[in-house]
Amino acid sequence: MVIHPAALDLPHALVAEADAASSPGECQDGAYSTLDRKEYGIYNWYLGDGAYPAGMTRLQALEYFEGSIGRITASTNNCGLADQVPAKSHYAGATTYEADISNHGTCTARDGKSTWDAGDLAAGTVASTCAHTWPNPAGKNDLREADVRFNIADFDFTRNPTSTCNGLYHDVLNTGTHEAGHVFGLGHVGSGHSNLTMYTKADRCEVKKRTLGKGDVMGLRSIY
Repeated sequence: MVIHPAALDLPHALVAEADAASSPGECQDGAYSTLDRKEYGIYNWYLGDGAYPAGMTRLQALEYFEGSIGRITASTNNCGLADQVPAKSHYAGATTYEADISNHGTCTARDGKSTWDAGDLAAGTVASTCAHTWPNPAGKNDLREADVRFNIADFDFTRNPTSTCNGLYHDVLNTGTHEAGHVFGLGHVGSGHSNLTMYTKADRCEVKKRTLGKGDVMGLRSIY
């Protein structure tokens, strides 16, 4: 058996936006894009041991990161669309390893652990995902590792924007669900699709990315 070196994907970043363009409702918009990767088994992920967004404790970070991932694997939506996606994840514990993402926003060498953490990223980037894949001639490339980092150097985050957001904060669950979409192979959708989870930009205080829109669900179904 020939083992191919892992391919390093370009980072997929969620960037801040002050205003979103008028778009169809989340349950009317079927737009999606996909990346050349798929989790064929179980996404085993780790919690970094450094700082977390919104000043969360480790247990709180576990709850919110796991909740973000779970919204993708369960196709969580308000559109009445059934979960037909067999994607799975497993929390594998805390690690001293860091997400393989530099403070310039570039993906770094694979370290073997899919780590979710917080730190510094390129200016304007709210959060970013870097993935490593192996070639698969029969279909999409096989996901080997996917790391996620929240940018706490340039942005403030909150766990409860509905009551505490003052226009400066980004919601942890909103951001995390978007990044988890990248982990499982969803790409960005652009202008005119701002009500979808995978819209490329995020308003401060927004929570609509916490649940998937029609296009987000259709994109996952097309992969899995």
